[in-house]
Amino acid sequence: MKLLVGLGNPGDKYLATRHNIGFQVAEHIALRHRISVKKKGYQGIYGVGKVATHEATLLMPQTFMNCSGSSVNSAYRSLGIDPGDLVVIYDDLDLPFGRLRVKTGGGHGGHNGLRDIISALGCKDFVRLRVGIGRPEHGDVTRHVLSRFSTNEKKLLPQLLDVSAEATEKVLLSGTTEAMNLFNSYNLLD
Repeated sequence: MKLLVGLGNPGDKYLATRHNIGFQVAEHIALRHRISVKKKGYQGIYGVGKVATHEATLLMPQTFMNCSGSSVNSAYRSLGIDPGDLVVIYDDLDLPFGRLRVKTGGGHGGHNGLRDIISALGCKDFVRLRVGIGRPEHGDVTRHVLSRFSTNEKKLLPQLLDVSAEATEKVLLSGTTEAMNLFNSYNLLD
């Protein structure tokens, strides 16, 4: 069993914001693999099905982003998986819009949702898919992450969701190293 977690904030207020790109990728994976993500549990909503030939649970925590750890830990413990079978998908300010980074382990990089997950699990050795949302040149970072994508970015968003889903599938099919080699140099804007 694999646990794929898309991070975001619950509620209509946050729908389609930059901070919820993890939810959008999880929903896109669910759509590609015909998985219904409507069950309530693990302090979130989830669905179970096959992703890239693996049984997988897709989870979208319904705690707020900064408290994602309790939801992820609940599913992680209940499913009895290893850290390498957990993939967390989330927004990254330090990557320009359209860039991806796959990696295993590491710190939280200032991302409070990831910080809470690391704290709750007591380990860092899970797979991460960082989806670039860009950093504002000036202005409030919080306002930026909670804002909606620009008109130009919205046009490219379907392609970004496709590539993010492909990167996640590649992690499951071939492992983190191969996914890193294929997707860490990807730039949607090239």
